[in-house]
Amino acid sequence: MAFPWLKPRNQNPPSSIPAKPNPFLLTIQSHLNAFSDVSSFLKAHLDSAVETLGNRARRAVLSGHPHLPSPPPAPSPTPWARISPAGCSGVRRFDLAMSTEGMEERLAGVPVYALSNAAEEFVLVSGVRTGKSLGLFCFKKEDAEALLQQMRSMNRDMREGSKVVAVALNKVFQLKVNGVAFRFVPDSSQVANAIKVKMNEGDPVDDFTGVPVFQSRSLVLRSQNKRYRPAFFRKEDLEDSLSRASRQQRQLNPALRKGDIQVCVLEDIIKAMKESSAASKWDDIVFIPPGFNVSTDLTESAQG
Repeated sequence: MAFPWLKPRNQNPPSSIPAKPNPFLLTIQSHLNAFSDVSSFLKAHLDSAVETLGNRARRAVLSGHPHLPSPPPAPSPTPWARISPAGCSGVRRFDLAMSTEGMEERLAGVPVYALSNAAEEFVLVSGVRTGKSLGLFCFKKEDAEALLQQMRSMNRDMREGSKVVAVALNKVFQLKVNGVAFRFVPDSSQVANAIKVKMNEGDPVDDFTGVPVFQSRSLVLRSQNKRYRPAFFRKEDLEDSLSRASRQQRQLNPALRKGDIQVCVLEDIIKAMKESSAASKWDDIVFIPPGFNVSTDLTESAQG
């Protein structure tokens, strides 16, 4: 029997208190000297290989994982940056391309946010000292909007028509372009949550490197006689799912038990999925888009 659909969480009304700036963006601003749009090289390749959260991602999710919902609605497909080969030699590149359709399907419903100029070209940033080009993807839309304001203040040509666009996460991991390093900007509030989880696990840390994803040994998805482990990009979504499941089954909320929530690094999971066989410890993971919770079974077999 197919697993029940995910449901959007009930979001609290916007607070009148201004949000604190993401410290990752402040670090980026201090190291960058310019925002630049890029030229026509590889346009045909990127236009065909990369999409926003459109029909293809939606079909992939629905056909591969019937317990997942359609991805959140997104703008019409927008072309990616057209990247120039000039000055690209010897620069480190983002090289975690997906190797299987199954891996694509598990990431297709997760949005990240990037910047586009008036010509609908991807916007890159250049380092002050290194001159390297960076493509930045924010997990929080508000962070991308803040980055857009920084861009407009630094480059007058980008003030008209520049915008934030949503991109499917699976397409980001497919990018391999010489001379461009693609980097994620994690939600700073979730980094803070990750540090707290580490402390609760008895592993006190001052920092967390990478994009945090949260899991619980007590939360499993069941679909067509298979078990899946949901991984959440927001700790609050996981806690809400645990709370819902405990109410439905009249059990103690596992989120209240010390050590029942774990945190991992997204980039490490993807790398392991790419390099491992079907018996990988990550072959049953399903990524839950931010803002969604799941109605599922609680299990007491923490060792499973």
